[in-house]
Amino acid sequence: MSLKSLLARPFAAWEAAQIRRWSADPGGSQRRVLEQLLRKGSQTHFGREHRLDQVRDAAGFRQAIPLKDYEQFKPWIERVKSGESDVLWPGKPAYFAKTSGTTSGTKYIPLTPDSIPNHINTARAALTSYIHSTGRTAFVDGKMIFLQGSPVLTRTGGIPTGRLSGLVYHHVPAYLLRNRMPTYETNCIEDWEEKIDAICRETSRERMTLISGIPPWVIMYFERLLALNKVETIRDLFPDFSLFVHGGVNFQPYAARLQELIGGPVDTLETYPASEGFIAFQDSLDAEGLLLNVASGIWFEFIPMDHYQEPNPPRLTVEEVEIGVQYALIVNNNAGLWGYRLGDTIRFTSLRPARIVVTGRTAHFLSAFGEHVIAEEVEGAMQMLREQLGLEVVEFTVAPRMGNGQTMPRHEWYVEFSRPPVSLSKAAGLLDTAMQARNTYYKDLITGSILAPLAIFPVRPGGFRDYQRSVGKLGGQNKVARLANNRNIADALQPYLEATLT
Repeated sequence: MSLKSLLARPFAAWEAAQIRRWSADPGGSQRRVLEQLLRKGSQTHFGREHRLDQVRDAAGFRQAIPLKDYEQFKPWIERVKSGESDVLWPGKPAYFAKTSGTTSGTKYIPLTPDSIPNHINTARAALTSYIHSTGRTAFVDGKMIFLQGSPVLTRTGGIPTGRLSGLVYHHVPAYLLRNRMPTYETNCIEDWEEKIDAICRETSRERMTLISGIPPWVIMYFERLLALNKVETIRDLFPDFSLFVHGGVNFQPYAARLQELIGGPVDTLETYPASEGFIAFQDSLDAEGLLLNVASGIWFEFIPMDHYQEPNPPRLTVEEVEIGVQYALIVNNNAGLWGYRLGDTIRFTSLRPARIVVTGRTAHFLSAFGEHVIAEEVEGAMQMLREQLGLEVVEFTVAPRMGNGQTMPRHEWYVEFSRPPVSLSKAAGLLDTAMQARNTYYKDLITGSILAPLAIFPVRPGGFRDYQRSVGKLGGQNKVARLANNRNIADALQPYLEATLT
């Protein structure tokens, strides 16, 4: 056991005590964050225009700060890009995190010297929480890989700009640098498939102990590793691999395939990072949900999804929410985002401490016929189908199909199987029953003969990756939307379908 491994446990115990302290009183922690934001925010152009110096509490904050999506926030970002100081936060941002918006094109999210610790320290807190919960430290002595974007930065209005994961690369703590994979040169490769192949060559002969990334792209990495090294499982190649860190998408749809590739179970650690802030992390292997990051520069507000489309919806604090309700997440942070609609939906599993699960995206829902279906429901139904029929699913998405006078409207599921069902019609029937059990609106539409039962369309092996390659969204932080109110993805997948199963 190395000195690093020996020191990890007492340090993890110390950090766990800090986490327990701020998480035990989420309301008090959030009030302190709000005070800090108001104090600094009042010194900015935005703060003076919105009279933040006169705000004293959450109610006053709601009155002063209107809700904004990126398009509404964009004029302020443009002022920052033009070189102005003290626009949204004192001084200028340290970076712009560049993200791809579904409706806004490229988005530039500011990161400031005050907000960077939120990203770095929370990633550390997730790992130390794991160490403290399990007592396992061996992984710190091996090599660790983080599948991420290129660390090469451009400049926007003089401000360094890149993908969040590439920006964070420049702030990796010194004690991790010697263990970190891949090399800087390999990380700079822009083409995702070329980059994965280079990473495979670099890591094949290393003692890998921790692997981190978005599950579908880790699957791609594992498949390439197995093919390159002509071994059956990742365990054959990396016998000391003990911890998989993941985030960005729901892990459950990918769990079976990952376990098959690995060759057995491995400890997993879930995180919830975003360019707008590191929202939550798994602090316990036993408790459901992720610990909300209530003491790290972000003031959270929560809009009940039943009211989300209203002009002035209720905006609740962490002290006002309820377990089990679907909320849209609003972010106010020390990077200068105010009343910002993050676009994610969550529900609480615990209030003290505040723990959440991510249930979908506000823009990714299916209600073409008034059914109000969300990602959590379709993923839960698909998981049930996997368990009942022993299926393995690589990827899937759901879209509406309108009726044409001769056929009834219905939901269409586009699914890439690695182990398909014997009978597609049986699988569709079970899936439809599972959806009716999860969504009463959908059940009423089916029983009322407004919708026909759903249909499954199998996508050929590799079809989703080929589709993503065709639209320039292969690798990195890109994910397939689980469901939508339109047929954009469904229609684009048509060339990648295979012959319908019986």
